[in-house]
Amino acid sequence: MGEGQTVHLADDDEDDRMLMRDALEEANPNVTIIEAQDGKELVENVKSADDLSETVVLVDMNMPKMNGIEAIKEIRSEPELSDVPAVMLSTSDNPELKKKALAAGANDFFVKPNNFKALLDIARRIIARFLG
Repeated sequence: MGEGQTVHLADDDEDDRMLMRDALEEANPNVTIIEAQDGKELVENVKSADDLSETVVLVDMNMPKMNGIEAIKEIRSEPELSDVPAVMLSTSDNPELKKKALAAGANDFFVKPNNFKALLDIARRIIARFLG
């Protein structure tokens, strides 16, 4: 795992962001995590990034201003951002929601677990797949 790996993390729940950040940092201590509180801030962060070559976007489904699906659609609408991997996180395991997320351009979809060990497993899988 090299230097320069970045995760753009968007979640309006500060505790969820902190737990995900802890899991990502444990999975890869060299990763840079850029946090956003909503989809709008996420899109601005991604658009203003200098280098997106080793970047993955992690976005919560339900957020104010712009939800996860809207944020992924916005990112996908920019030609220079269309290849940036995006992963949707949700508290819901509704299969329709997963379908919508994947249709919007998400590369993967995970249901937020209720324990740190399971979250760490998700973080490791995301890093191995998209930044490995």
